Amino acid sequence: MFSGPIEDRLAIRELNDTYGDGVVMMDADIWGSVWADDASWDFMGMTIEGREAIVQTWNGAMGNFDKVSFSCVPSMIEVDGDTATARCQTQEVLKGKDGSTRLIGGLYKDKLAKRDGAWVYTHRAFEIIAEYNQQEEG
Repeated sequence: MFSGPIEDRLAIRELNDTYGDGVVMMDADIWGSVWADDASWDFMGMTIEGREAIVQTWNGAMGNFDKVSFSCVPSMIEVDGDTATARCQTQEVLKGKDGSTRLIGGLYKDKLAKRDGAWVYTHRAFEIIAEYNQQEEG
């Protein structure tokens, strides 16, 4: 489940960590830095195309929270030259502006590319696996 050069796998793990740091810091510049310009993101039933639109959507979603704790654990990274596929399990605690708290266990299924010497996400698909204190849509 883990294959390819260790240097590339480490760089992808660090990309996941940068993504997580952007979430915890609620910093769109950090969070947005991990995406390819032409990336796509499957998120909550939507497919968002392009880094600018992805960051704009994320900013809108993050606007609902005062604080977020986020961690991720890579469960698979397969590097093939300048492309890779990966899976990453997530644990999130979200403190809503309305005082609510949600706990989410999620899974990212990723496609990545090495561009100009750096790994970036070209596609991420997010799925909620388990959730506690789910908010009702209304």
